[in-house]
Order: sequence, then structure tokens, then C-alpha cells
Amino acid sequence: MTFVQLIDCRTSRFDEMNRLVDTWLEQTGGRRSATHSLIGKDRSDGSHFIEIVEFPSYEEAMRTSNLPETDRIFHDMIALCDEMPVFTDLEVVRDEQLYVANVRRFFEVVAAEDDLPPLDGLLAENYHGHDPANEQDTIGMDAMRREIREWRAGFDFAFTVEDRIAEGDKVCTRWTWNGRHTGEFLGIPATGRDVTITGTTVFRCGVDGKIVEGWWQYDRLGLMEQLGALDALER
Repeated sequence: MTFVQLIDCRTSRFDEMNRLVDTWLEQTGGRRSATHSLIGKDRSDGSHFIEIVEFPSYEEAMRTSNLPETDRIFHDMIALCDEMPVFTDLEVVRDEQLYVANVRRFFEVVAAEDDLPPLDGLLAENYHGHDPANEQDTIGMDAMRREIREWRAGFDFAFTVEDRIAEGDKVCTRWTWNGRHTGEFLGIPATGRDVTITGTTVFRCGVDGKIVEGWWQYDRLGLMEQLGALDALER
């Protein structure tokens, strides 16, 4: 379970403390287990700072805490503080990245059975999709809905998420798509074949969490081959 440590301190020498953190990062490279560090400054009190450090577990946090470099930096940090810092140890009981949740929901919705539900809560009206397999970019929610319907009309399918990485306003998903060709798709009559393709999608989300832009990369040529659309060319 993820473990987070909060360090609440007051200092008028933040620049020196910031350099101290850089020194610690350099000296403990390859041996520390901290995975994420965030420092925030109180808008109503310029001397009040809170550092949030994330670890894979409490045990890993203690291992990093016991490094000799950590002990030295700790005493140097206290000397820069106006008062003794306060440490709070937290076991993370819920961790929800809201952009990730919206992207996860998108892949579930487009592959769901029955009629395609409204996408208003998932896509922005001005959604811009980039797909090298298309002659033109997909501009607007309505255009995206039409494209999704074309895939749903041609296949019964589902996505399997292999990896998902989020940073800032972007969420990258590496997926496997498994489908059965049950209807006409790009002029190819239904073949009843089971097909599989792999791909990666990078979505950019707006401040409201809705998806505003997407970059799709997948094996469209491989799909056409599985459907037999390349047979005539190979003969």
C-alpha cells in the first residue's frame, strides 16, 4: 500500500532548503525509494511550506529515512526552519486520478453493448482526434460519435488495458482490442472472424476532466489483413 509523508515547516530561507533537497536527491540516487515529491507554499503565509513525499510502502520509507544522507539533510533542514517541522505519516486509503478515471470510463463506454450512451461527460464539444489511418482529423464530439458508431456497427469488441500512464493533463493507454466482425466495416461485409489489434492512445484532458484531444496509434493494416481485405493484393 502506498505511503505518504507530510513535512509541515516554516522557513524564511526556502531557496537554501530547496538546494538542500536537490543535494539529497543527488546523494541518494539509486538508493532512495521515494517515488514522488511535491512542495507547496501557503498562499496566505509565504513562510509556510508543506512537502509531500510518496513511497511504495511504509517499510520503504523507513529504509530511505535510515540512509546516512537523509539523517544529515534532516539536521541541516531543521537549522533552516523557523520552528521544528511537523511530520505526519499517512497510509493512502484512496488514490483516484480524476483524468485517469475519465479515460478509463471512455474505453468502457465505447465498447459497451446496446446503444451508445451520451458522451457529454467524457468528451469536450470541441474534441480533436488525430488518427493516421483517417484522411482527416476527427473534429468535434459529433464526428467522434459517428466514428465510434462505425466501429460498433462493424464489430462486437472490447478493450483490454495493458498499461496506463498519466502525467499532467495527459493520459496514455496501451491497449489490446479484441473483436468479432459482425457487420460491414469500411465496405468489407461481415466475415464473422475474430480479430485482435494492439495500440496506444494519448488523451489530453481539460480542466473539467473532459477529453479534449486524442492521438491514436494502432495496427489498422494488421486488422485489414485479418479481415482478408489484403488477400487479393497478395495473389
